[in-house]
Amino acid sequence: MPITVKSPREIELMTEAGRILEIVHNELKASLRPGMSTWDIDCLGEEVIRSYHCIPSFLDYNGYPASICVSVNDEVVHGIPSKKRILKEGDIVSLDAGVIYKGYHSDAARTYGIGRITEAAQKLIDVTRECFFQGIKYAKEGNYLFDISGAIGRYAKEHGCGVVRDLCGHGIGTNLHEAPEIPNYEMKRKGVKLKAGMTLAIEPMINAGGWEVDWLDDDWTVVTRDSSLSAHYENTVLITEGEPRLLTLTDADGR
Repeated sequence: MPITVKSPREIELMTEAGRILEIVHNELKASLRPGMSTWDIDCLGEEVIRSYHCIPSFLDYNGYPASICVSVNDEVVHGIPSKKRILKEGDIVSLDAGVIYKGYHSDAARTYGIGRITEAAQKLIDVTRECFFQGIKYAKEGNYLFDISGAIGRYAKEHGCGVVRDLCGHGIGTNLHEAPEIPNYEMKRKGVKLKAGMTLAIEPMINAGGWEVDWLDDDWTVVTRDSSLSAHYENTVLITEGEPRLLTLTDADGR
């Protein structure tokens, strides 16, 4: 699949998809508390998405049964919401969501602590988020795709964290997953040259321990092999001739 460069009209539609998804994440963040189930999170997320006349990107995507991926503690990504999975004080939870607005996707993920969490857990969340911002320093026309990957991987390594290698970021547009794939670790090649109008979902998945992961029997949930905590941070990014535009994060200064 070739890498698509979006037209001004397509960028306009993706900008709106991103704006709505940011609202969804803000609503979910405000709702999080000990005692709620991961099912509750999914129900709220879908309700907010549909209230803006959008479609959840993830629901029924390759058979995934929910609208929000809710991954707790050692779950890296793709956790399936459940009425039986109850959040408790000290947990960390990663929320990955996407919306379809007039045929165009946005995709973003955040990791939050539930109540009071350990310093180590907070460090992991902070490092994962900063990995993204280190990466997008290179997300501009004329640079190369793997400049982003290398910056993410170096920052994680400097802080003693493992970078998941079995999963990566991706292009995005009329499809949730488009070319190119975007690793989160240093590559020996440059990758494609970035052009204004490309839209990318850049998403560091960082572990407190080793990088190795396994899939659970549900064929969706990815967990750390060593049972260490994992965090996830993602935004939909528009490449421009200058600084990148974060379509799913309007207040980047707030990080």
